[in-house]
Amino acid sequence: MADMTMKDLSRKMREIDFAMLVTRTSNGALAGRPMSNNRDVDYTGDSYYFANDQTRTVSDIEADPNVSLSFQGSSGVLGQRPLFVSVEGTAELIRDKAQFKAHWTSDLDRWFPNGVDTPGVVMIRVRATRMHYWNGMDEGEV
Repeated sequence: MADMTMKDLSRKMREIDFAMLVTRTSNGALAGRPMSNNRDVDYTGDSYYFANDQTRTVSDIEADPNVSLSFQGSSGVLGQRPLFVSVEGTAELIRDKAQFKAHWTSDLDRWFPNGVDTPGVVMIRVRATRMHYWNGMDEGEV
């Protein structure tokens, strides 16, 4: 079993475009939804996503900031080992446009046509507290 460093894992996660963000709802159920990982990110334990502040995702985080993320990399393409990453973390809602700009990509304009000036846009930062990965037969925690 090989031990991956954060740098190793970050390099592999760069190829993953979407994550599933899971929150706890007001009735205690778990709710997951896909969020764009934007591919252009060097992962250091923090993930950044954008949402509308009127969504259930945002109200769930306001009530309980404990969330999880799941990532799936290559799905066993010949010569590649599949990568799965599970992240437990704490979410924070950020409403500062200056911070938006540091994480904004043009792909987000599809959902937020006025860019960082779109009314109601909020950035979600998920700070990892525990990460577990599976890469082929290797597994471990970072």
